[in-house]
Amino acid sequence: MTALSPPKTQRRLSLTWRVIALSSLLLLLLVALFIWLGQHHLTQQLESSRVESHERQQREIRLAMQRSADNLRQLAGLTAAAPELGSALQNSSRNELAKVLSAQWPSLQLEAGVDEVFVFNTQGVRVGYSGISESVAHLPIQGWIGDVLSTESPITALRCAVTCQQFAAVPVLMEGVSIGMVVLSRSLANVTRQAREVSGSEIALMVTGPIAEQTTAEVPRVDGWNSYILALTNRDKMLPLLTLSSSNTRLHQLIDIPFSLEFADRHFELSAVYMEEDADWRSTGYFLIISDITAQIAAIQSATQTLLIVGITGWLAAELLMLVILLGPMARLRRVADLLPALSRGEFSRVRDKLPVNHSHFSDEIDVLEDSTRELSQQLETLEIVVQEHSGQLAERVDELAKERDFVNSLLDTARVFIVVQNSAGRIQLINDYTRERLGLRDADLIGRHFSDLFDQNADFPSFSSSGDKHDQEADTPNDLAQHLAAPSQEEKTFQTQDKRLFTVAWFHAPLANSHDLNASKISVGLDITERKAAESRLTWLAEHDPLTELYNRHYFQDALQRAIIGQAKGAVLLLDLDQFKEINELSGHYVGDRLLREVANTLFLNLSQRSIIARLGGDEFALLLENITSEQAINVAEYISQLLDGIGFTAAGRKHHVSASIGIALFPINGQTPADLLASADMAMYKAKESSSQHWYLLRQTENAKDELQERVYWVERLHKALENDEFELWAQPIVRLKDRDIKHYEVLLRMRNDDGSLVPPAQFIPVAEQSGLIVQVDRWVIRRSLEVLTALQKKGMSLAVNLSGQSLHDLSLKQYLANQLKISGADPYHLILEVTETAAITDFTTARNVLQSVRELGCRTALDDFGIGFSSFHYLSQLPVDYIKIDGSFIRSLLVDADSHTLVKAIADIAKGFGKQTIAEFVDQEALVPVLLSYGINYGQGFHFGKPEKIRLH
Repeated sequence: MTALSPPKTQRRLSLTWRVIALSSLLLLLLVALFIWLGQHHLTQQLESSRVESHERQQREIRLAMQRSADNLRQLAGLTAAAPELGSALQNSSRNELAKVLSAQWPSLQLEAGVDEVFVFNTQGVRVGYSGISESVAHLPIQGWIGDVLSTESPITALRCAVTCQQFAAVPVLMEGVSIGMVVLSRSLANVTRQAREVSGSEIALMVTGPIAEQTTAEVPRVDGWNSYILALTNRDKMLPLLTLSSSNTRLHQLIDIPFSLEFADRHFELSAVYMEEDADWRSTGYFLIISDITAQIAAIQSATQTLLIVGITGWLAAELLMLVILLGPMARLRRVADLLPALSRGEFSRVRDKLPVNHSHFSDEIDVLEDSTRELSQQLETLEIVVQEHSGQLAERVDELAKERDFVNSLLDTARVFIVVQNSAGRIQLINDYTRERLGLRDADLIGRHFSDLFDQNADFPSFSSSGDKHDQEADTPNDLAQHLAAPSQEEKTFQTQDKRLFTVAWFHAPLANSHDLNASKISVGLDITERKAAESRLTWLAEHDPLTELYNRHYFQDALQRAIIGQAKGAVLLLDLDQFKEINELSGHYVGDRLLREVANTLFLNLSQRSIIARLGGDEFALLLENITSEQAINVAEYISQLLDGIGFTAAGRKHHVSASIGIALFPINGQTPADLLASADMAMYKAKESSSQHWYLLRQTENAKDELQERVYWVERLHKALENDEFELWAQPIVRLKDRDIKHYEVLLRMRNDDGSLVPPAQFIPVAEQSGLIVQVDRWVIRRSLEVLTALQKKGMSLAVNLSGQSLHDLSLKQYLANQLKISGADPYHLILEVTETAAITDFTTARNVLQSVRELGCRTALDDFGIGFSSFHYLSQLPVDYIKIDGSFIRSLLVDADSHTLVKAIADIAKGFGKQTIAEFVDQEALVPVLLSYGINYGQGFHFGKPEKIRLH
């Protein structure tokens, strides 16, 4: 190791004295804090106790005033109750009243302290009096008379002017009738005396406001408070104190917070009690409580001095003890400190020689430091040798890292995805070749630009200048950026390149592994999903439209009809079926038939779309929804449609075709209150129109053909009950083949019945009746029970069975428990049972379907979505439906080799299913030519007559 030059010698202050100085300062601060806290605590206790004392004194004074008022009211009541007084007042005899009052006055004055007694008649005229002053001009006599006589209840009042007087007024009753009023008054002398006894303090009775001029000179005035002292204990000492206090604080503040001051070498505290009962608006009365707190203040000062002496003594003792303890260890530390620079000079042996070896059984920190210094000298000496050996290895590692860097750069430029590295401000630091190629820009146009300038889906195409000042003003705050870089995130953005092309990219943002601060970077990887988004938009449109005619499809039409029914609208449904359409297809080809369907659709849309909803239900069937029209208007529309179709001059391959249609008319709510009922009624009317030779339309009557339909329905309901009771159903199975190796791993279970002659009854004949009568749930359970019996044997060979569930079974709350019981009874492995629901049933009540499918999967069973694609609306819910298999509707598969739209739709469905991690099954595979196409689309399984026809399952 190369020896370093010795450091420049500097003046040092011994660590011992640094420790002593700092510890002294710290201890002094602690002592001062301790003394201050003690003094503050004592002061707080004093203030708290004085506030509590102030509140208690206020309560006692108010209680004393209330008791005095109640006592005065009782005396007034006794006085008024004297029979002689009532008789004299009723006779209006002033002499008799004077005699009665003279008889009662000595006891009232001497024993109760009453100052005045007044007697008034009902007109408010004073007719009797005893007391000091006969003046009643300052009293609201008329108001009292009105209140007392109207309520026949006593009242009390407090009025402060020259003195503070309590008044009690009670009615004089004779035979239940008020004939006058007695008023007693008394000063607050007793209340003042009680307040002084309770508080142990000096008491002042004070009034603010004007006082009669003839008495002003006799009453002391406190100018600072604009008040007069009516009564004051220890007047000679307290009056100067009140005068001094009035110049230092406001009177109303003393009501809430006591005021302290020093006067004549003593400490006093003032508080006030506001007399809320004072009814004289010209003045306001207060009780002032003057407390001597000199003893409490002196006690606090004495305690503070004691704390100061104890603190300083402890500080001095602690410093001396610390000095004695530190002298020895600090000398050893100085020795180690003097030897450490020798390590930087490479004098390892000298350091080890100067440090003594510790042999003591009890080592302290300095012993550890000395031993560590000796060991450090040995390790540094060894490290110097090792560093020299590893210098060559480090150079080799640098070359390897350079090769790795070149490999990473090559990988970034080769990847066919957008790769962008951003800094914490969102500005681009690095891009790959694919990004440059897509944007058509150079590094000079990209590096330093903000990410959102290029890839924000809401931003206009930016001008690619080097200035970034505008965006700097809108940059995120450091906290927002730190949170944005903290965790991976995903988003989709749409941007436009210089050549006006739009790209939609799915971005994945993740912080780089070594990013731990606000200058951290993140890497953004983008996948071009422009084509997928276009396919999704197309599928969204197909969810509500017919791709051939661009009219609404059956699903949208049924929803619109349902909304009209819920809104209690009245109207008509018109169902059109083109006449001789099959012949046109056979004579001129399907392409001509499709062209005719588009021509009819355009004609209907151009002439009737403003006042109706037009849909193609399938094949050559069209439907119109007309709201708020009568049957006559519906007939007029049907005739108008016939005229429009008749006017179409359709020619193909030199052959002219006449276009006409049979139109069935069903009114709602007359002919049905559900979309299914109304369409069935319109369908029946349409067939009636086909049978008619006189007109192309037919208006269905309300009860038409109801009897025949009822008889047919009752017959099939009875047959279904009998089949359930006697096990007359038959289970058939059709294989589902894995396309890549033609292996058969599961079968679809199909239900059949037989007529009395042994012929098979197709499901389409009895399944609708079972659904309408509610027996379909029992039928489903029969199929599940029998299928599990078969599955018990098949599962040993690795085979699975797919069983169809009706839409009504999705609402069967006990389905899960029934399935669990049957699985337990049969001993079948739930993994080998696949339960299928149709797309229509799943999206009709999506929440219920999802919950049922999830509960079935919780039992261990697998699930499948049957007839997928007929409405495309389930595409929006596919990611949320817990299904394992998607069965593509056979109508698309059969036309796959001849219809370009079917190619697009089947491939899109397969891609979407694969994206959601679900396997696909193609239905109605009837020829070998379909298999390579299905394999190229990534479809997993196929089902149809090409692989195997349904065969009967032998249950026993």
